Amino acid sequence: MERTLVAVAALLALTACSTEDQMRGIDAGSDTTSTATPVGAPAERPTTVPPATGPVATDGLVTVLDDGEGPELCTFVAESLPPQCSGTPMTGWDWAAHPEHEDQSGTKWGSFALTGTFDGTTFAVTEAIPAALYDAMSEPATPDLETPCEEPAGGWTMVDPATTTQEAMDATFAAAGRLPGYAGAWIDQSLDAADEPAPGEAAVNDPTSLIINVAVTEDAAGAEATLRETWGGALCVSEAAYTEAELNEIAMELQELPGVTSSSAADDVVQIAVLFDDGSLQAWADETYGEGRVAVSSVLVPAG
Repeated sequence: MERTLVAVAALLALTACSTEDQMRGIDAGSDTTSTATPVGAPAERPTTVPPATGPVATDGLVTVLDDGEGPELCTFVAESLPPQCSGTPMTGWDWAAHPEHEDQSGTKWGSFALTGTFDGTTFAVTEAIPAALYDAMSEPATPDLETPCEEPAGGWTMVDPATTTQEAMDATFAAAGRLPGYAGAWIDQSLDAADEPAPGEAAVNDPTSLIINVAVTEDAAGAEATLRETWGGALCVSEAAYTEAELNEIAMELQELPGVTSSSAADDVVQIAVLFDDGSLQAWADETYGEGRVAVSSVLVPAG
C-alpha cells in the first residue's frame, strides 16, 4: 500500500535563502547557547571537513553552478533566477563538455550526479551524469514516519465523527505541542479510505483516512486522554526517549560542525547531512550525545 506521509513535527530543516544564516534558519542575533547535556566527557568538536581517501560520488543529483568565479558543487541553493549557490570549489569541470545546463546573466548551472576525488576543500570531477540520464530509482528511498502503535482489534476507526474534522485536527496538534514531554507529531496517511478518494477529490489529509501520531516522553495515557478531548479519529500516542525541544537543541548545536548542509529532529533522532564524513563525525556525535541519538549522512559517499 502506498503511504503518503505528512510530517507535522517542528523540524529544523534548512531552506535555501540568499545568505548562509538564512539558509540555515538561524537568527544571527539570537542566543543559541545550548543547555543539552553531553554523554560523558565532552569530545573535541571536529573543526574541518575530512578528506576522502578514495574516489567519492554524490549521493544523488546535485547542482553545479558557476557565477563567474569558478564552478561549485552546491550545498545551499537559493531559488532565484539565476540561482545563487554556496558550496565546494570544483576542478576538472568544463561547461562545454556538459551542455545540459542553463546559462543566464553570466551564471551557468545544471543538475548532475558526480564522481571524483575530495581533498577536504576541493572536489575534482572525473565523471558527471546529467539529470536527464540519471536513474532516479537508484536513489535511496526516504524512510517513512509510520505509526508505531499496533492496530486496534476493531481496526483504525473513528471514535467520534463530529471531532474528526480539519478544525479538530488543527486543535489536536496545538494541544499536542503543549503536552508535558512532547516529542513530536506526524500524520500517517495509510488507511484504506485514502486509496479510494471520491471522484474529483483527493483523500490526502482527509481527517477520516489518517492516523494522528503523537510521541511523548512521559504519561502517554494522560496525553491520549487530553488529545481525545479534541480528536475523534484514529490516534496513536507513543513513548519517546527525548523531547522535541531536546532534539531541536542538539540539531542547532550540530549546525556548527564543518560541512553541515541540513539538520532536522524527528522520530527520536537528530538527522544531519554533511558534505563528507569518513566516519569521524558520526563517531564524535556518538561519543558526545550517545549512540543512536544523532545520524550523520553525507552528500559525498564512497564511489562504487
